[in-house]
Amino acid sequence: VACDHRLHTPMYFFLLNLALLDLGCISTTLPKAMANALWDTRDISYAGCAAQVFFFFFLFSAEYSLLTIMSYDRYVAICKPLHYGTLLGSRACASMAAAAWGTGLLYSLLHTANTFSLPLCQGTAINQFFCEIPHILKLSCSGSYLREFGLIIFSAFIFFGCFVFIVMSYVQIFRAVLRMPSEQGRHKAFSTCLPHLAVLSLFVITSTLAYLKPPSISSPSLDLVVAVLYTVVPPVMNPVIYSMRNQEIKQALRKLFGDKPLRYQ
Repeated sequence: VACDHRLHTPMYFFLLNLALLDLGCISTTLPKAMANALWDTRDISYAGCAAQVFFFFFLFSAEYSLLTIMSYDRYVAICKPLHYGTLLGSRACASMAAAAWGTGLLYSLLHTANTFSLPLCQGTAINQFFCEIPHILKLSCSGSYLREFGLIIFSAFIFFGCFVFIVMSYVQIFRAVLRMPSEQGRHKAFSTCLPHLAVLSLFVITSTLAYLKPPSISSPSLDLVVAVLYTVVPPVMNPVIYSMRNQEIKQALRKLFGDKPLRYQ
């Protein structure tokens, strides 16, 4: 995207930001988990755990904000194409991307500071492959976690509000797509929007289940599966959906790497 001027459009600008966030998301939890598996250890320092929580919340909340912005981008592109250049100019795109990163930073600071100000009275063993806030709260003293739990509930309302906005955007998109006379145009619009909606739905459902499920249905195996589904699958699938299925990015990659002749050293 950065090297090909043909991809300097709002959609690909947001995809570039999404790629950076996905790279950070997958790097926050998996390398440490893989190192623990290779060296047969389960230890993480207290400062390392706090850093992992901070970057995890920062990157994933910024990514969710960016996915919300991307749904608006697709809504304007399909439902109001004549106003696309006006509503999504370079300054507006930069401001929205900065807002997504800034929201993630604020959200992460609040949760990290609140969680690690709690005293741990129930041991130091987190029953997960990374430092996840619900499992850290289980180690805190009885009653001391209510402030963080309240912050999670408040965040869930904002989370749900963004999801409602995304759903309403896609309702308008699908209504506009179904009115298109060209079957090729409908296919292109659905192929762009449906994978976005599928990955987003997986992320929303599994992350909500991870943080708001009742203790009665909690189990180590279920917690592990849910954690993998919302921390690993979306960052892995996004490059497949947005890059490997995208003809314009394929052409840019061929131009960048395929036309250069070999040379002897």
